[in-house]
Amino acid sequence: MKTSYLSKHGGSSNAYTETEHTCYHFEVKREFLKGALTRFAQFFSSPLVKAEAMEREVLAVDSEFNQVLQNDSCRLQQLQCYTSAPGHPFNRFFWGNKKSLSDAMEKGINLRDRILKLYNDHYYGGSMKLVVIGGETLEVLESWVLELFSNVKKGLLVKPEPRLDIPVWEAGKLYWLEAVKDVHILDLSWTLPSLRKDYLKKAEDYLAHLLGHEGRGSLHFFLKARGWVTSISAGVGDEGMHRSSIAYIFGMSIHLTDSGLEKIFDIIGFVYQYLKLLRQDSPQEWIFKELQDIGHMEFRFAEEQPQDDYAAELAENLLVYPQEHVIYGDYAYEVWDAEMIKHLLGFFRPENMRVDVLTKSIKKANDIKHEPWFGSRYVEEDIPSSLMDLWKDPPEIDSSLHLPSKNDFIPRDFSICADKASCQFADASSPRCVLDEPYMKLWYKLDKTFKLPRANTYFRITLKGGYSNIRNALLTELFILLLKDELNEIIYQASVAKLESSVSLYGDKLELKLYGFNDKLSVLLSKVLAIAKSFSPKDDRFRVVKEDMERTLRNTNMKPLNHSSYLRLQVLCQSFWDVEEKLCLLSDLSLADLRAFIPDLLSQLYIEGLCHGNLLEEEALQISQIFRSNFPVQSLPHELRHKESVMCLPSCADLVRDVRVKNKLEPNSVVELYFQIEPEVGTTLTKLKALTDLFDEIVEEPLFNQLRTKEQLGYVVDCSPRVTYRILGFCFRVQSSEYNPVYLQERIENFINGLEEMLNGLDNESFENYRNGLMGKLLEKDPSLSYETNRFWGQIVDKRYMFDLSEKEAEELKGVQKGDIINWYRTYLRQPSPKCRRLAVRVWGCNTDLKDADEQVASRQVIKDLAGFKESSDFYPSFC
Repeated sequence: MKTSYLSKHGGSSNAYTETEHTCYHFEVKREFLKGALTRFAQFFSSPLVKAEAMEREVLAVDSEFNQVLQNDSCRLQQLQCYTSAPGHPFNRFFWGNKKSLSDAMEKGINLRDRILKLYNDHYYGGSMKLVVIGGETLEVLESWVLELFSNVKKGLLVKPEPRLDIPVWEAGKLYWLEAVKDVHILDLSWTLPSLRKDYLKKAEDYLAHLLGHEGRGSLHFFLKARGWVTSISAGVGDEGMHRSSIAYIFGMSIHLTDSGLEKIFDIIGFVYQYLKLLRQDSPQEWIFKELQDIGHMEFRFAEEQPQDDYAAELAENLLVYPQEHVIYGDYAYEVWDAEMIKHLLGFFRPENMRVDVLTKSIKKANDIKHEPWFGSRYVEEDIPSSLMDLWKDPPEIDSSLHLPSKNDFIPRDFSICADKASCQFADASSPRCVLDEPYMKLWYKLDKTFKLPRANTYFRITLKGGYSNIRNALLTELFILLLKDELNEIIYQASVAKLESSVSLYGDKLELKLYGFNDKLSVLLSKVLAIAKSFSPKDDRFRVVKEDMERTLRNTNMKPLNHSSYLRLQVLCQSFWDVEEKLCLLSDLSLADLRAFIPDLLSQLYIEGLCHGNLLEEEALQISQIFRSNFPVQSLPHELRHKESVMCLPSCADLVRDVRVKNKLEPNSVVELYFQIEPEVGTTLTKLKALTDLFDEIVEEPLFNQLRTKEQLGYVVDCSPRVTYRILGFCFRVQSSEYNPVYLQERIENFINGLEEMLNGLDNESFENYRNGLMGKLLEKDPSLSYETNRFWGQIVDKRYMFDLSEKEAEELKGVQKGDIINWYRTYLRQPSPKCRRLAVRVWGCNTDLKDADEQVASRQVIKDLAGFKESSDFYPSFC
């Protein structure tokens, strides 16, 4: 597909290969759909498969593999493939890399012939599904498809007979896999027959609902109370290996504490006690009815999603569901079949179970084996037959285990407020401030666009002194984690009924979001705040949550891309508490310290919130009262709230920060080259944003084409604007397992230096296309209420309050000429312009030599002593 055609017309494309299918998808501005489809169709009727392109793609496949080489879940999946039964379709290398493809060529296999054979065998009408979403009438879209895709080879879908004659895995084995991250995960898998034809019964979802439940009586509640687990998820995964035409794999993923790691067999024993309970208490129709009600309301009031994602999802569904249920199949709970559930329970036997434990602390060093593709170390051991017999039929079921109670959060009222609201502001396109007091500022907007029984209520609660020093920051974090732990049961019940919540911390601000079906929203908020008000952490939960937090801190920055943005923010932000320092201090903090800290933390508050959706103004004001009645405290004055300041890089700055990867086995290096532009304030804000975004549109595809496709530097090559607390910047990034950061930076700089020629050579028509493409994106309607809420919330959090920023930027773009972009580029990205201020963050992979960093350009300033450097630097005033 010609990517330049898409990038010029506000579009993009991608593709992915699953276990049993490949999906190609693109999006483009509406008026260019036919042109894009014409090019798209060519690929399926007469692909070029150029030899030189193939060589590049082998390297791209290898880069993609190197991306996940240190990914625990990919390593586990490959171990499960490697140790599956010889001859089983799963028993293969599930990825692909340079070695697997080059070895094939060395054995005399012609790769191009193989690809053409794959194309000839599978790319024909019967085995291909197409979804086109466009603005034209169905008749017009259909006529285009018939015209453009008529050259695709005819042929009926030949369905291979599924082979179920051999079990996937050997029974009675336990696999210990050495983890990259500091985690303990117990993974249980049971093989079920393929259930695609039984999608109207959703029997496997009924079992997943109960085995993964987090309410009272559940396995999660029971094992968490013992301090053994922190989370459990259960069900048939979405990805292809778990949901194939051969078999379904039902998994339970149980995150363990240190003490849980010592109790693996006990935990499996309780899983089988719960399964015995499910067999004894025959399947309950009321539970299925709850899931059916939730499925129906989710389908009836589904939120739109981006068209590109939706088209890909429907194309996959065409492979699975009959025509009439392609849209509805995922939501359908149509047939109650208790016998089917009992039949499936019959597969949950110890002899049909695979057990994997993913942990850093593998014992038995003398029995270590290696999975050949990822190089993962693992140990295989036999589960004692006495345990297998015990699990087959546990002698007793612990009295704490029982079925969940009825869910009070399932909404019953779906009436639409916009139909009855007569308010003079009802047609406002932006939120209004309906309350502005020292204690609370509240924004409100009634939804008249989507007219769904949904609402999104977001709040930022500024806590007193929550970020004023590293100790306070840690104690605040501990408090929030323990509060989330305490709220888990109630938040879980609401989320099953599609009323979601999130609790997170940004500096000294606790962000609380409740979103979804609005009927029970204020009930949930009242319960959450009542628990928060009277909450006092307990010793047993403190120990578990603190251990989990230590683990999270140890796992921070294991991925080089995350590490590089962490390092950039660490340089730029005036107050930034270092992960390693936090880890040192955390071990000294006690429950007594936390209990002493909480009253002061909550003694003064400032709240800013947004109520958006299917709520009347008086309901929004009642919501504000729920806060006031639960936390009737003094308001936190402006000067006591934490304000982040960002470093103002000096004129002509050319800074470098070099750091080794955190994971000693990580082969990927990253270079992030950040250019600081200007603060996003005043009259120039919209113009600067328009120029920066348009530059990004023009440069993104050539950058990818040059550094990834042609030079094959690595799998991740991108550029984008960066807004750091209202300071605008622009960033180029490359991740590579082949080259060191010095070379990567040279290649990025070489590309940037060649941009003037590229921009000068851009003809007027291409420039207009880029500009119109961006204007089209900016003026696109939000696809759903959630997208609109998040856009408004971004403006509130950044204290910009420009709810129509996209429209203003699109208006500004009308007057932007090519010369403006060239001037912007010369001013901010080209040395020796005084306003070209750069920071290069370089993360060095395990195969590179940090000594190479010493070969510096004379004008560059290497940041060796970060604290000293920040002390002597200037900072912008705080804007948000």
